[in-house]
Amino acid sequence: METELLMKSLGEVARAARERLGLTQTQVARQLGIAPNVYGRIERGHMMPAVPTLRRLALVLGLSADVLLALGRADVAPSLEAPTPENNLSPELRQTVRMLRGWTPARVKWLNRILKAMENVPEEE
Repeated sequence: METELLMKSLGEVARAARERLGLTQTQVARQLGIAPNVYGRIERGHMMPAVPTLRRLALVLGLSADVLLALGRADVAPSLEAPTPENNLSPELRQTVRMLRGWTPARVKWLNRILKAMENVPEEE
């Protein structure tokens, strides 16, 4: 089901971007190097493009691949150097991560040792 929603969303975004640029489906398809009917299927949400085609589509439409894939800033890091997003973590874990960022490497190393020792301790209910 998630794939179907992604295909539909990608198609809607591609169509809106194409129309904003004043291009036809045939013009975009030609620039992508695919048949117009294939591009039409992408826009209608019936087909997911291959990664190289998705990259070309982002370039042709002047959009970030994040926009085409419906990824927000909270979903992904903007670069390899940036920290990973924490939105998928529980509030307690996010709080712990924020606290650890201010710790020295020596303190983190000690905490890691404690956590490894606790890994085998059965949880209390």
